[in-house]
Amino acid sequence: MNEWLNSLQPSVLLALMLLITILFFVFVIVLSAKLKKLRKTYTKMMSGLQVTNVEEALLQVQERIDKLTEVSDSNQNRLQSIEEALKSMKAHVGVYRYNAFGDLGAEMSFSVAILSERQDGVVLTGIHNRDDTFMYAKPITAGQSQYRLTPEEEEAISRCSALERK
Repeated sequence: MNEWLNSLQPSVLLALMLLITILFFVFVIVLSAKLKKLRKTYTKMMSGLQVTNVEEALLQVQERIDKLTEVSDSNQNRLQSIEEALKSMKAHVGVYRYNAFGDLGAEMSFSVAILSERQDGVVLTGIHNRDDTFMYAKPITAGQSQYRLTPEEEEAISRCSALERK
């Protein structure tokens, strides 16, 4: 190897050293650019966090994720209980007006069904004649009553169900 170096001209040796120096200089510039980009990304990642290193930042992020998971689970449980409560609320109303007696000219009698999503609730019926109005209430469970329903009351229940389907 020594002989090979001795056989080289000093100008060739100088050119070779200059080429190696230029290659190292380009390599340093590339590494400097990559380092600058990495620092920018690191600064952006660490902004907003009150930590000095990545490990602490990751621990903080993991703590936040754990808290958010707990809150999400709690909210999911609350939402399910609210949905269950909504199913039992008497929110569906069906109204049917009719003329109970042929001698009256207007549809003054009525049946009103007030039901939950499960078809539980009540049917209110008001029969109007010339002198009085009589009110009746019949409990409804799963769309049926233990009392005989009139066709008008069944119509009010079906109107309540038709609203639910829309």
